[in-house]
Amino acid sequence: MNNSHPIVIIGAGPIGLAAAAHLNERGEQFLVLEAGEAAGASMHEWAHIKLFSPWKFNVDAAARRLLETPAGNCLGDWDMPRQTSLPTGGELVEHYLLPLAAHPALAPSIRYLHRVIGVSRVLDDGIGLDKTRTTGRDQALFLVRTQSPEGIRDVTARAVIDASGTWNTPNPVGRAGLEAPGEAEARSRGAITSPLPDPLGADRDDFAGKTLLVLGAGHSAANTLISLGRLKSAQADTKILWGLRGTANPVKLYGGGAADQLPARGQLGTSLRRLVDTGQVDLIENLSIVRLENGERTLVVGADGRELHVDYIVPATGFRPDLSILSELRLEMDPAVDAPRELGPLIDPEFHSCGTVSAHGERVLSHPEPNFYIAGMKSYGRAPTFLLATGYEQIRSIAAHLAGDLQAAASVQLSLPETGVCSTDLGGSCDAPAQDASGCETGQPEPESCCATPQPVALGFPTGTLHGNKGLVE
Repeated sequence: MNNSHPIVIIGAGPIGLAAAAHLNERGEQFLVLEAGEAAGASMHEWAHIKLFSPWKFNVDAAARRLLETPAGNCLGDWDMPRQTSLPTGGELVEHYLLPLAAHPALAPSIRYLHRVIGVSRVLDDGIGLDKTRTTGRDQALFLVRTQSPEGIRDVTARAVIDASGTWNTPNPVGRAGLEAPGEAEARSRGAITSPLPDPLGADRDDFAGKTLLVLGAGHSAANTLISLGRLKSAQADTKILWGLRGTANPVKLYGGGAADQLPARGQLGTSLRRLVDTGQVDLIENLSIVRLENGERTLVVGADGRELHVDYIVPATGFRPDLSILSELRLEMDPAVDAPRELGPLIDPEFHSCGTVSAHGERVLSHPEPNFYIAGMKSYGRAPTFLLATGYEQIRSIAAHLAGDLQAAASVQLSLPETGVCSTDLGGSCDAPAQDASGCETGQPEPESCCATPQPVALGFPTGTLHGNKGLVE
């Protein structure tokens, strides 16, 4: 294929910029297309959230080498934050992604406000190939169509890495994976919030004294519920409802026993359980939403006829990949989790948690469409077990393959604690404020001595049965 054309990277988040760093290190031409105004635009929307994976696991190796190497007006004096500390999303953007995107080796090849709206194939003579055309396809260029400030623009590429993530495509709150009637209107008027609102910050005035329904049983739901519990301690008339689509399973909801191999995670589970046991959070089981009726408040109607009047719904129901822009490519996807077919069984959350996902690279992520890859969070489809460290290894392998280093591409390695280090939305570890008996922060950090031996802290609660959670299927 004509190497005069760049490798296009979709997205300037952690994985997209890591791809740029690896390709730059290998002397490959690349172009990053970012829909937002700056690097890490999606992460900026949840800047208040503290990750549960420490800095050690959140910085790509090639990106770090680039930041520490003088070039042009870059002094190469970037300092890695303390490796055992836990960054917020905002800190990761400010102290890592923005400096990386501004590096003179990457900055000229990043286009902001360029939203990719389609990817297909085109021959050298300009003749297009939709997904039904086979002849000449292996050597055809990619045609990447973007919506830019100047209008629709087409870019040709010799390879494409889609690292656009899933933040902008949350799962619906309706049953069976479908939007409930009235859901679109509720979203448009703000009654359905961001999946990760900021109850103690930007959203405090809106949430205080209101009735809020949090949907979901994962890390995002737990984070929001704990924050709302703290808000309720200051604004007693705030009402917190926690809706589950199934029956409450204490192992999954709170952790415990073999499911809690890290003390910090167990402490958070204990704090969440205390909110339920003391009545500060009302747990609603088997809530299957069939309809939303919009008025001054939102009426939530369940399949069993139950009705709830709420002011806000927090959709902590997970995410799914937007595959519509890839409809003219030949993809091979897992039918259950919308991940590349070979990756799907490795990450299925019914069986796997973050620490039990095997290292994988170019081969597992490849499709029948040569030189096209989905990487990062989007590669995990609907599975919630993604780690930045895993994504960085994906990118290292893909970049090696595109540069012709097949041996390096095939050699995939990933060293993580067996309990995993999911990127998290819950606070904890040596750098988090200590908690009093109510689960509220005391404002005092844990003693420095607790960090004598670095202990990565897992996010939320482990999910898969291969992670020792046999209670999830009992």
